[in-house]
Amino acid sequence: MASSSSPICINETLKDDELRSIFSKLESDKDKEIFGLVCKRWLRLQSTERKKLAARAGPHMLQKMAARFSRLIQLDLSQSVSRSFYPGVTDSDLSVISDGFKSLRVLSLQNCKGITDNGMRSIGHGLSSLRSLDVSYCRKLTDKGLSAVAEGCRDLQALHLTGCRSITDEVLKALSTNCSNLQELGLQGCSSITDDGVTNLVSGCKQIRSLDMNKCSNIGDVGVSNLSEACSSRLKTLKLLDCYKVGDESILSLANFCTNLETLIIGGCRDISDASVKSLASACKNSLKNLRMDWCLNISDSSLSCILTKCRNLEALDIGCCEEVTDAAFQGLGTRDAKLNLKVLKISNCPKVTVTGIGMLLEKCNALEYLDVRSCPHVTKSGCDEAGLQFPDCCKVNYTGSLNEPDVLI
Repeated sequence: MASSSSPICINETLKDDELRSIFSKLESDKDKEIFGLVCKRWLRLQSTERKKLAARAGPHMLQKMAARFSRLIQLDLSQSVSRSFYPGVTDSDLSVISDGFKSLRVLSLQNCKGITDNGMRSIGHGLSSLRSLDVSYCRKLTDKGLSAVAEGCRDLQALHLTGCRSITDEVLKALSTNCSNLQELGLQGCSSITDDGVTNLVSGCKQIRSLDMNKCSNIGDVGVSNLSEACSSRLKTLKLLDCYKVGDESILSLANFCTNLETLIIGGCRDISDASVKSLASACKNSLKNLRMDWCLNISDSSLSCILTKCRNLEALDIGCCEEVTDAAFQGLGTRDAKLNLKVLKISNCPKVTVTGIGMLLEKCNALEYLDVRSCPHVTKSGCDEAGLQFPDCCKVNYTGSLNEPDVLI
């Protein structure tokens, strides 16, 4: 007679660490959620293993989340610009976060307009392991609160302060003193930042890979040159939109030191000329992928031709409103053996470019995905059709402004 065996209960057999090992092998979020539906024990384990969370605020809710998601690494409490809810994130919420999420590495607080320096002090005092903080458009923040973050979060690698208009060079000084591992800094619209601040910053933060100073109108050649020399080959992204004090000295310095530069935005820097751009194209010919120089009014065919023929990995280029550019800029492509990798080209308001120039471009560019020819009177849809131009199947041509632009070169 066969002996009967009692059924095996998996919860009695497997220890917590073994269940965690099973959970770690689940790849999709859906499977991870299903794991937590098995029973309360599995739900608890699932909660403790969760690394990322996006939620709304409220101290009572945050306290419950801190107890449940004890190993959380990434927390996103950002608010929508168009649909902010009242009262939104408050300083009290940040106090709960600093006490309850000790493992936190990434904190996003975009558009949380209610938080103040007191909340930032809580973050600085309680989250010493923080690596990334985004407080873009938190307009009540000043030097005091953000300096407290720099002093308390010394392992900070990324800090985004876009739209924090009240900050000054004092924040950059605090970062330089305390955050030597800083790699990414966003300062767009922080118009009180000056060359002195940038010089102070890079005296201590020499690992910077990405720096956004779009619309920092007090930045000029001194700051950019010091940045170039201090961070040299580590710098990969630099954004200087509408920094009208930036000129050829800055671009030549980048060419001399920053040979691994991948993204450069100098739109609106009207004093930049062909000579410095050609030096940059030669120095960064293997690295440069994205270049925006719309409204650089001194740019002409010689520098554009140099960029197109030398920068073999270029993917996005904006030369809008460079009114001296003509079809001659594209003639040099005939001497280039390899095809262009260009995916996005913006030449709006270039009145001297014609269908002939576009045809030259297409002969060497079959990867094009977006072409902006708005306000180019000699480049129209009917003209392109009559000339028999064959655009790549995936290419969208913006003749009139009816197409959405791709999210590049911002």
